[in-house]
Amino acid sequence: MSEPGTPTLDQLRVLVTVVEAGSFAGAARALNRATSVISYTIANLEAQLGVRLFDRETTRKPQLTEAGRMVLGEARLVASSIDSLRAKTKGVLQGLESELHVVLDTFLPEARVVDALTAFFATFPTVSLHLSVETLGAVTQQVRDGRATLGVNGPLDTVDGIERIAIGSIRLLPAAAPTHPLVLAGRNAPGAGRAHIQLVLTDRSPLTQGRDFAVMSSQTWRLADLGSKHMLMKAGIGWGYMPEAMIRDDLDTGRLVLLDMPDAPGGEYQMHAIHRSDTPPGPAAAWLIERLRGQL
Repeated sequence: MSEPGTPTLDQLRVLVTVVEAGSFAGAARALNRATSVISYTIANLEAQLGVRLFDRETTRKPQLTEAGRMVLGEARLVASSIDSLRAKTKGVLQGLESELHVVLDTFLPEARVVDALTAFFATFPTVSLHLSVETLGAVTQQVRDGRATLGVNGPLDTVDGIERIAIGSIRLLPAAAPTHPLVLAGRNAPGAGRAHIQLVLTDRSPLTQGRDFAVMSSQTWRLADLGSKHMLMKAGIGWGYMPEAMIRDDLDTGRLVLLDMPDAPGGEYQMHAIHRSDTPPGPAAAWLIERLRGQL
């Protein structure tokens, strides 16, 4: 048995067009070619592959054979891949990034992330996005090391070689489960939080090694992610600061309670988009920064 030949991209596009148009004549009109040219192209494709793609005997309208349906699926995949390749190459020629590595602070609210990335996908469908989530200095570390092109981080001292663009702030609130002693006490005296376990996020970068942010208690449990902190707070294990947007439903339903502590009332967590000074953002990265700023 001889091996199938290699079809051309034009042959595959003609096949897809015949199926989408519903007839050889319809494909001829869509491609601005003679119907005889369409028939000849399909006949050559069948000869190259060694299979019949259409049943022309039992119906006036060409119907795909089983082999034809298989070839059609592959033809659509090839045509789509070629279109994607051309679009990405055009973007590169115009200065558009082929991919973008972004690292986000874990405190950035979900609604803002979804809004920005949904719009980004619609605007730059050819740009591959690589996304990671970190805390505090770990965001800056990835950008400084060149592992991320663009970062969104919280309050951090100025770092050499890093440019910052303000994109607003989020509200951090101290909260605990309704059974927690700090909740049961109602109004707490200054320093009351020091006698109870505080749940704190761990910064995995050397940029803030040895430093604590908003840590009031000498008893701490240090956690690697915000989801674990949220889970343990609702379970009554410790108290901590959380983004208001993330715990609003818990506060409304009573699963968590806002703590009344005069020395630890919570506050604004300033956020910035960051990039290396020697690597200014390209069109896609610059657009994403403006989208985050526009959310204000």
